[in-house]
Amino acid sequence: MILRKVFNPLAVIRYMFIEITIATFVSVTIYFVYDNKHLETISLPFSIAAILGSALAIFIAFRNNNAYSRWWEARTVWGNIINNSRIFARQIIVNAENAAAIDKASVQEVDVYKKELVYRQIAFAHALRLQLRQQNAWEELKPFLSEKEYRELLEKNNKANFLIQTQGFKIKEGIRLELLGAFDNISIEPTLAGFSNYQGACERIKNTPLLRQYHYFTKLFLYVFMVLLPFCLIADFSKMDAPALMIPTSILISFVFGVMGKVGEVNENPFENQITDIPMSSMCNTIERDLKEMLIELEIPAKLEPKDGFIY
Repeated sequence: MILRKVFNPLAVIRYMFIEITIATFVSVTIYFVYDNKHLETISLPFSIAAILGSALAIFIAFRNNNAYSRWWEARTVWGNIINNSRIFARQIIVNAENAAAIDKASVQEVDVYKKELVYRQIAFAHALRLQLRQQNAWEELKPFLSEKEYRELLEKNNKANFLIQTQGFKIKEGIRLELLGAFDNISIEPTLAGFSNYQGACERIKNTPLLRQYHYFTKLFLYVFMVLLPFCLIADFSKMDAPALMIPTSILISFVFGVMGKVGEVNENPFENQITDIPMSSMCNTIERDLKEMLIELEIPAKLEPKDGFIY
């Protein structure tokens, strides 16, 4: 996620290299051809660029609005994962400690049980992050799982779902062993079900792209607009005895439309491990820090800080 308020102009130019190259090439070509008296009879009225620009603006606005909605929904879902992870940890810790308080289980049994379920919840957050980014760094989960469970995890296709299913089994086991109360599952199960819903929401955003026709026609209209714009500007600037000013003006207008189109394009997919994505690594770090703190552990990982104006 981008946190900086000021962008490096050179980085922006590199990001918009194709659009700027097309606009520059077309503008310079048309200027020299027109200046050599070859295009005076086929210059176009500016109203054509105005009409096409209006249609392009509508397409860009629609796509950008929907792209931001996808990005914000992804951020909201992950905010809910953070909140529910805290709730889940609190439910397990408080209910399990109550079993020790009424002598249903020993303090040592309760501590082992609490740590197992809370660590598995941390593993779930990391697993979902890796799945959405299509990364294979599953060794990151090893510190949170037993060796047997880690080996089983590696054989699963949907690793995050496997961890939630295992949580369900362990909760039932905790009730049988009286580490949890007989009715604790009534309050814990909705929290657990929420994680499946949040995972499904993330997978829906990941696997269902924004309508391809909007992406295609926005790109098409943008390139047509960039090609026609110099034809529509050259005659007016020639009347001002400054035809060369058409070149920077055309490039600037094309750059503005290109940037607006690019903003929507990069926000369509918030799980691609790019600087414009939601900061899942940072949010997993928050979950790990908070849940370990709830277990009163001393070794808590450092908070992930922004680097060069970006946080991942």
